Amino acid sequence: MTQHSRLRRLIGLSSRFLTIGAISTLIEIAAFNILLYGLHVDGVWAKIFASLIALVNAYFGNREWTFKNRGKYSRSLEVVLFIVVNGICTLLGAGIVGLGLWAFPDSGPIVVNVINLLSIGVVVALRFLLYHFVVFRGVRPSRASEIDLGAGDS
Repeated sequence: MTQHSRLRRLIGLSSRFLTIGAISTLIEIAAFNILLYGLHVDGVWAKIFASLIALVNAYFGNREWTFKNRGKYSRSLEVVLFIVVNGICTLLGAGIVGLGLWAFPDSGPIVVNVINLLSIGVVVALRFLLYHFVVFRGVRPSRASEIDLGAGDS
């Protein structure tokens, strides 16, 4: 594979990843507002439930579109890895925001939002790498090779 074709493949992969992320973000914002203002769920619980709803969308969007030809693990292990990776990324993002608020204790909303955007950028890059190299690692076997492998096990 040439350098040019690898770059094109990486751009396509990252574009699909960012599209799924944008859709998941919109779903999370909508779900949060519906839960908080429409159903009057507590703000923290609304955030947790909205994040879980968006996470389901992110998993299926990335599994079936972004990384559709990748993933050598069983579906159950893949889901566990996906949850662990997202847990780590969530803690990292919260840690970056916490560190920023500690470093700039009397900052206004603009600085706080810049810190939050920085944390999002770091987490998105890390999440992409972890999805690519951990969660959806390797080439998914074709259905024909799965059938051939299964037939020889008798």
